[in-house]
This record gives sequence, structure tokens and C-alpha cells, in this order.
Amino acid sequence: MRLVTLAACAWAFAALPAHAAPPPAIAEAKAFEEEVLKHHAALVRLDTTNPPGNETRAVEYLKKVLDAEGIPSVIVGAQPARMNLIARLKGTGSKKPILLMGHTDTVSIDAKKWVNHGPFSADNDGTYIYGRGSTDDKDSVATYLTVLLTLKRQKVALDRDVIFFAEAAEEAGAGTVGAKWVLDNHGKEIEAEFCLAEGGGGRREKGKLLFTQIQTAEKMPRGATLIARGPAGHGSRPTPGNAVLALANAVTAAATWMPPMKLNDTTRAYFERLAAISPPGVAERYTNILRADKAGEVQAWFKANDPAHYSTVTTSITPTIIKAGYQFNVIPSEAEAMLDIRMLPDEDMDQFFEGLRKVIDNPNVEVVPRSTALRPRTPPTGLDTPMFKAIESTHRELFGGIRVIPTMGVGATDMSYMRETGMQCYGVGPAVDVEDTGLGYGAHSDQERVLVQGLRDFARFAWGIVTTVAARQ
Repeated sequence: MRLVTLAACAWAFAALPAHAAPPPAIAEAKAFEEEVLKHHAALVRLDTTNPPGNETRAVEYLKKVLDAEGIPSVIVGAQPARMNLIARLKGTGSKKPILLMGHTDTVSIDAKKWVNHGPFSADNDGTYIYGRGSTDDKDSVATYLTVLLTLKRQKVALDRDVIFFAEAAEEAGAGTVGAKWVLDNHGKEIEAEFCLAEGGGGRREKGKLLFTQIQTAEKMPRGATLIARGPAGHGSRPTPGNAVLALANAVTAAATWMPPMKLNDTTRAYFERLAAISPPGVAERYTNILRADKAGEVQAWFKANDPAHYSTVTTSITPTIIKAGYQFNVIPSEAEAMLDIRMLPDEDMDQFFEGLRKVIDNPNVEVVPRSTALRPRTPPTGLDTPMFKAIESTHRELFGGIRVIPTMGVGATDMSYMRETGMQCYGVGPAVDVEDTGLGYGAHSDQERVLVQGLRDFARFAWGIVTTVAARQ
């Protein structure tokens, strides 16, 4: 990543309204970045894999750091080993608070896959920092902690309260011990107008930053079980009502079905901005997805060639688990398949499942929608808010002409719970190498690492956003 010249910085400040002062600078930028790296390493070295979680290990570390700086914080939670932390710096109250949130739990590990660097080593080779949670999501926790500490040390005057929320159980269990539980039991303590969380970040290829994604919407994880029923019998006598055969046909029909595509403000802006920085042939495809007469053709191309973008415009269906039979020569009377369904924010669920039943077209196959542990369905976050404008202006100041692209996450984050309250949430994060996916690195992958420079840049990015939105003008 590159920094812009002083002339470009001057232009960015000149672009601010005449009555607005530039946001406060970091007094000791190098020390600020080094402190982020220090806290990040300390957190990665704590095993908080979920299950079982043990997020209190991280909370106790954060509490100790905050107490030493005189920043008030509270620890809340439903289970002693799985606590959350909330800290707050007070502003004038003339504007509503902003919330900085990151989760302290991580997904589990397969120790055999961590060949050169241990999963809790936080090894730093000068280019990358290795360890579970290095990008998901202890980078956010360390960054927002350091932003809070630096605001306090520099005595930055604030118009908004700045709330730091280190949450448990984002990967699993948010409703019982994590973000949803905190909202239900301590909602007033994290109430805010805007929030920054995970879900975004820069995309580098061959060492060059291409663009930065800001998550402003996300699909809703849903699911269904297909239950096929038929007569049991001997495996030597094939029967047309075989439940396994019915299930196989149903799974094929579901997986090959292409539900109608839909765009929202986020995905429309995403393709418009992506087209502007893409080669001509690719740009034409991204432009055509916005055209009613061409969109279906592009959707089909995405399904065959670009699963990520297919999922961006369509409610996706992926078969994941099949269960049938108990002995090789016995035809079972029942067979089941589980579907991972990621719904668009504005999808009509009843209509969708009715369409799925029509596609399967077999009265002996029951479609049972998943009905438990569902994240809420929420509309996209606005792109014309003080927070998004601060994201764009700060990004321009730091990275020049690199584009900011609003993105709809196809996974899920705890921002959905915050958005349900009316909070405007934006997913940000450090840059990652596109090549890392094929190398087996990344969030939820066999191994995980974060770019050292990416973490440094993200820290300065977060500081600029927070001070632009929260500092007294």
C-alpha cells in the first residue's frame, strides 16, 4: 500500500466543508502502530477457540490494559468463562455514540495443518503475523483498543461517546453469551448511531492494493432439511419409490435451481464501482448485471464461473450433509439432506421455499425450513451517512485514488443484530492478499495470517474514521 503525497493530503483537507477542522492527527504514529501490533500478538497468543470459547482470557487482558489507562469498562456475560467487555470514552453528547466492536473468539483449529507457525504463536516474519484469529477478528479488537487508548492519552475532545465492545461467541452462541445476549441484557450500554466491525478490508494482488471493500449489507444464513420417504426393502430389489433416489433427485434440483436475482443499494453500487476499475470485458459483465435485458444471462454466467458473484445477486443453495441408510443391502424408508441457504436481505422466505418445493416437485420429499438460531434479516446500511463519508474521505487521504467499494457479505456477522436496532454498521478491516486463499491461509482456513503492513494501515484508517466522525469540530 502507498501513502499519498502531502499535496494530496492538502487536497483532502481542502475538500472538507469550510466550517470543519481536520480530524486530530496521531501524535506518535509509529508508536501507535507498534502498540496495535503488541496487543494483537498478545490476543492471538490466547487460545479462545469456539467451542469452548474461553473469551474471558481475552477480556481479562483488555480490562487490565484499560484499567492502567484509567478508562472505565465493565465485564458482562452469562457464563464466567465467556464474558464480554464494554468500555466508553465520554463526549459532549451533542451527537449519538459510535460503537467499535470486535469478537474475541475464533474458529477451531486442526493442529496438524499448522506446519511452520503454531496456531497461537503470533509469529511475525516481518511480512505476516501468523495465528488463529489474526484476521478474524483479533485485528479489530487490538485496533479499536489502541484507538480508544490513544483518544484518551491525547485528550481528544469528542462530540460523540466512543464505545469499545469486545464480544464473545460471534462464531457460535451469540444469542446465549455474545452480542445478542448483551443487546438483550445491556442494550443501553452499547446503543449507538454508527458502528464499525469486521467484514471488510483491502484486496491486494501481486502486492498491489486493488480496492477496499466496506461491508454495508449481508446475506442471512438460513437452511432447510430435505426429508425423502419411501418403502423400505431389500437392496436386491430396486423400487421406484426408493427414498435415497428421491433425495438424490431433490438435491440435484435444489442445487441447480437459479432463483430470481435481486440487487439492492449496496450490490448496485458494488458492481458500478467495480466496473469502473475492471478491464473492458469484465467491466461489461459487471455493467450488464445492472441491465434488465442482460442480467439473467450474466447471472447464469456467474453461477457457472464465478460463485462469489453469483451469491452476491442470488439467494444461494448449497447441499452440505446427506444421511441415509444403515446397511448396504437395505433400502431405507427415509433419507435426509441439509441445505445451506444464504438469503438476500429482501428475499421473501415463504415465497422462496414455495419455489423450492415446486422445483423439487415430489410429494414424497418434505422441505423443512430451519427455524432456530437465526440471525435477523436487516436492510443494507446507508451509503449517504457521516460515517460512510468519513470512510471515503479517510481512505482517499491514506490511499489516494484506490476505490472504496460497498460490499454485501455472503457470510454472516454480528452486525446483523446491531442493524436490527437501527444502528448503521460498516465492516472494515486490513488488506489481505488474494493469493492467500489458494495457499490455504485466511479466516476459517487451515491456517491464518495477516499482513503486518495491512494491520498498520488498518489502524491508521480506523483512527481517521473515528476521529472524523466523533471528534469535536
